[in-house]
Amino acid sequence: MNALPLKENLKKYSGIESCPVRNVIARFSGKWSILVLCVLSENEATRFNEIGKAIPDISPKVLTDTLKSLEAAGLVTRKLYAEVPPKVEYSLTKLSKSLMPHIESLIGWAMENFTTFNCK
Repeated sequence: MNALPLKENLKKYSGIESCPVRNVIARFSGKWSILVLCVLSENEATRFNEIGKAIPDISPKVLTDTLKSLEAAGLVTRKLYAEVPPKVEYSLTKLSKSLMPHIESLIGWAMENFTTFNCK
């Protein structure tokens, strides 16, 4: 990586529309998005209720909104089966699978530094 002076980096991040960091992270930085991606990464395909059980403090509405947002960003696929009652499964896309090693690194960092932030 090239080490740019701080002034150069600040210019790079100040353009709201052109900043890759700002725009990419915004796609999955919601309160629940990373947790949903982690749950989906543990299974090939996961049903809505299974995700909700894995993250018990997320409401069904917020889970629905989070999944829709991740789907719109191209990070999650939704497969609907023509059954009664309807069966829907969610899974990671190729794009989100390439993101997961970075999220796993962040999780490792968080686990190592959890007490530093006085998270209880």
